Amino acid sequence: MLKIAIIGAGSISNAHIQAFLQFPERCQIIAVSDIYLDKAQNRIDQYQLSGATAYQDYKELLAQDIDLVSVCTPPYTHSEITVALLQSGKHVLVEKPMASSLQECDEMNKVALESGKILSVVAQNRFKTPMMKLKSIVDSGLIGPIVHAQVDSFWWRGHCYYDLWWRGTWEKEGGGCTLNHAVHHIDAFLWMMDRPTELQAFMSNTSHDNAEVEDLSIAVLKFPNGSMAQITSSVVHHGEDQQLIFQGKAARISAPWKLVASSSMANGFPEPNIELASQIQELYDGLPEVQYEGHTGQIDDVMTAIEASTPVLIDGISGRNTLELIIGIYKSATTGEKVIFPLQPDDPYYTREGIQSNVTHFYEKNTSVENFQDLAITTGSNLSN
Repeated sequence: MLKIAIIGAGSISNAHIQAFLQFPERCQIIAVSDIYLDKAQNRIDQYQLSGATAYQDYKELLAQDIDLVSVCTPPYTHSEITVALLQSGKHVLVEKPMASSLQECDEMNKVALESGKILSVVAQNRFKTPMMKLKSIVDSGLIGPIVHAQVDSFWWRGHCYYDLWWRGTWEKEGGGCTLNHAVHHIDAFLWMMDRPTELQAFMSNTSHDNAEVEDLSIAVLKFPNGSMAQITSSVVHHGEDQQLIFQGKAARISAPWKLVASSSMANGFPEPNIELASQIQELYDGLPEVQYEGHTGQIDDVMTAIEASTPVLIDGISGRNTLELIIGIYKSATTGEKVIFPLQPDDPYYTREGIQSNVTHFYEKNTSVENFQDLAITTGSNLSN
């Protein structure tokens, strides 16, 4: 029976607690910590976590017998908390984004390696049937080499969204929609395509003058084989229509699922490749549904890794790769220059301090509230089969 702790009792902690409660025979939540002690206790009461204790300071957990900790705090705290937990002998599942800088990511990964403990970064979209199926089709080779990809990470958030005390600042949130919303789709995109070599990007704040950070960004990426991609990150799109499209040399696939396969006529114009489309569709239809979706799927994956000494699907290296691409977008959008990967330790955007002092500040944050009413939130994409 794995002993579980939750650090951070904000809205996202609900997803973690609900997921752990799906496995009562495998784990028990014994601690919930938050800088607001009443919030921690409220979570314990809400989910009737018998035997769980509320703590105000996460450091009180370091000496306790705990196997796995979910870190659900604001991004600027992730590195410090995660490093301390790993050094105290605990496995860690840390919410996205992994950290505020590549320097922090590297320290987290170093300590994970030295401690021998698991560090997994939340990317719950991978644990959804459309994403798992899409990845299998890409890996099958049936669509041929990918020549172009399109990521539309469209979300909508009201003006007051950035009134929460830690949101909307480069210091505490670490970025805007590119870092904290599109991270879901960027992780999945890199899972499908691997890492680009260069990019050019633009960003703006069109609708949230109570935030320093961007609410819209567009990036164009190039890969070693010449293929290209475009990523749009937004919290200004009504309807939140989201999609990932992969154009292979032989066929086009996407999530939400759509398939088109073409052959060339003698004059070079397209005609449907019915045979290939049928082959791809048959493979897609035959792929299994995931057993556990979203956070539940990732928590099952992490606990299985602990129990069976197997690798996790999403480790700290994967989390770092996602953050490197996002920081590349910020660097290019701020400097107006093309960014070449990988970013080096002497790059001004490698450290948190370097990012904060160099990146564009769109507005000053003048409104701040400690807490919002505990309403429902969206966690991950709305992609469907």
